[in-house]
Amino acid sequence: MSTGAARAGASDVVIVGAGVIGLGIAWRAAQSGLGVTVVDSASGRGASWAAAGMLAPVTEVHYGEQALLELNLAAAVRWRAFAAELEQYAARPVGYRRCGTLTVARDTDDNAALEDLFAFQRGLGLDVERLRARECRQLEPGLAPGIRGGVLAAGDHQVDNRSLVTALLAACERAGVRYLARKVAAVRVEHDRALGVLLAGGEPVDAGAVVIAAGCWSGTIPGLPPGLVPPVRPVKGQLLHLRGPGEAPLCQRNVRGLEVYVVSRGDGRVVVGATVEEHGFDTTVTAGGVHDLLRAAVELLPEITELELTETVAGLRPGSPDNAPLIGPSGLDGLLIASGHYRNGILLVPVTAEGVATILAGNPVPDLIAPFSPTRFAPPMAVAPTVHHAGGATQGGVAGAPHGAHAGGDPARGGPFPAAPDPGGPFDRGAGPGAERGGPRVGAGGGLE
Repeated sequence: MSTGAARAGASDVVIVGAGVIGLGIAWRAAQSGLGVTVVDSASGRGASWAAAGMLAPVTEVHYGEQALLELNLAAAVRWRAFAAELEQYAARPVGYRRCGTLTVARDTDDNAALEDLFAFQRGLGLDVERLRARECRQLEPGLAPGIRGGVLAAGDHQVDNRSLVTALLAACERAGVRYLARKVAAVRVEHDRALGVLLAGGEPVDAGAVVIAAGCWSGTIPGLPPGLVPPVRPVKGQLLHLRGPGEAPLCQRNVRGLEVYVVSRGDGRVVVGATVEEHGFDTTVTAGGVHDLLRAAVELLPEITELELTETVAGLRPGSPDNAPLIGPSGLDGLLIASGHYRNGILLVPVTAEGVATILAGNPVPDLIAPFSPTRFAPPMAVAPTVHHAGGATQGGVAGAPHGAHAGGDPARGGPFPAAPDPGGPFDRGAGPGAERGGPRVGAGGGLE
């Protein structure tokens, strides 16, 4: 995909969304020499800020998701070098730790389920070890006396997701990425291609390519042809942040049960998660969610009751119909999607950023991300898009193949990257779909982006 600007002042790429996915793409694209603009009124917020930061492709493997496992494993292999490069470039730590994950059984039923999981993991050739109860407690003395057994995935690791956000913001600023703390009103589509975006208020931001990396809101941005709107939905997850003595961490590894996970940062900070709720765009933290998470965590690590509860938070995972991400060209010339990462947003930052930046530089879609093309959900026939101009809208044409430059202009002023995330939403999305009613479901069903 060629993204050369047609006139001075216009960007090669505009990225909608400043979570870890959007920021990772921006950093890599800028490193390749492209002029990049990121638009988001709430940089680093959303799922990126709410996540626990587990990098656990082995523990997170699910039945029927073997194709996704290959992508997750490739991302995990890249994380050590990615973290080291980012820390050096940004001069900020990201809190990367190779700590492993210990999944434990509370009772006989849990132990039987773990046996099935262990057999499934070994059948996929994954590096896991089945442990007796005594061996589990030798690794983690704080486990409850009633623990019946466990499975150790020594290769799993973690990163401090909030430190990651801060480091990516700093790296983007150093790389020359322009940041607009604004809301996006629409993608500008004209003459069979995306030309940039319109900001709330009507100002155009012109670019040779547009990347939608807005998490669970990616499918709500106006201006996209109906057949190319990414089918991404919000899946709510409530999490708890606690703190204990730094000299005596609650646990050394990620500890999981079948209903909860506990991530210890190693300095006294602890994250407990996460509920799994199909409640639309609601981010309310509920008493029931807090209760259920604490109950499940205490059943694994009783000493958690002694920790200070410092924060409760709810984030929205960007789910897709097959629980796999949408990465790559959308089918509309000049438009790429990087969304739908669901449980694996933090884990997949290195491969998503690398893959999308490769495409933006004019290279073919890398084989690793090719199976996750957004076009796998597109209908057989494209629908004619609405053309969005700064002063109104008319009807336009259909999608074409990526090519060429764009018409420009640069009326929107950029600013420095923020030092810390600000509250709010990434673009002008309105109220969003209504929330379904019902209580939260607690489950160790994965972290947030």
